[in-house]
Amino acid sequence: MFGFAMAATAPALLISRMISPRKRNNPVKFLPMECGQVPSGAGRTHFMMQYYPFVLMFVVFDVIAIFLYAWGSSIMSLEKTATLPIMAFLGIMFAAMAFALYQSNRRNIW
Repeated sequence: MFGFAMAATAPALLISRMISPRKRNNPVKFLPMECGQVPSGAGRTHFMMQYYPFVLMFVVFDVIAIFLYAWGSSIMSLEKTATLPIMAFLGIMFAAMAFALYQSNRRNIW
């Protein structure tokens, strides 16, 4: 498989290298740009922490959905003892969800 991957990738890289335009030294090309405009102001800004609980809740729900789908699709072939690890997993995930809700209440977001 690895040999096939190398054999398929090498010609694509070589052909793209041969037909790509050559690099020219242009000082404007290496300037930092913002959508074609010269940047103004500081490069780093303050991150809005009011969205942190929403991001954390999204990540928690996403991870829960992925693992519950995999567990639920194979539940008929699993033993009864396979529910204990998923219960521990759900406990950890709901603790993370409770922390996100605590953070949102502490910052008076909702």
